[in-house]
Amino acid sequence: MSEIAAGQWRTVLEEAHEALRTTVEGVPADAWERPTPCERWNVTQVLQHAVGDQLAFAAAIDGGPGPAEDPFAPSGRVDGDKLAGLRAALDASARAWTGVADGDPEVPTPLPQGKLPADIGAVACALDAAVHAWDIAVATGQPSPLGTDLARPLLVVARQIVEPLRAYGAYAPAIDPAAEADEVAALLSYLGRDPRWPEVQL
Repeated sequence: MSEIAAGQWRTVLEEAHEALRTTVEGVPADAWERPTPCERWNVTQVLQHAVGDQLAFAAAIDGGPGPAEDPFAPSGRVDGDKLAGLRAALDASARAWTGVADGDPEVPTPLPQGKLPADIGAVACALDAAVHAWDIAVATGQPSPLGTDLARPLLVVARQIVEPLRAYGAYAPAIDPAAEADEVAALLSYLGRDPRWPEVQL
């Protein structure tokens, strides 16, 4: 993966985790039921999905507990502190990836592809966190947590892993980006999200 420097995946994962954490911390109390770019899910359900995916990545690597419910069928009901559950999931994911060597060619993942090289698997985990941070941010009136520096490596990996995932409903069909699209818009479009959301909903 020549576009991503050796070991860069650790920084990408940390930045994606921080984007999700700070975005969820910024959700207004009355915004948890708002619609999101994930058309079937509201903000709470996107959070549940993101939490479940981080726990699934951690469990695949270190054998710890996985998600308590199906990330692809989030109930929309969270017992207890939403933020506590997210922080625990992000901590579990970060701990699991800490034990992975930079050049490991076969790291277990919960993806249909199974084992992946460390850099691809970790950035796939980061991709999940970052895109759901964007979903929640734009649904709740917060600034986008995606910048060019983060979007660039995510797009590199997305183009390698996403196509098989569309069959499982993990990502919507790609949208043709505008000719002037930057890396952020190109990433979102490739993942089936309209970068203009929520304007396109009005």
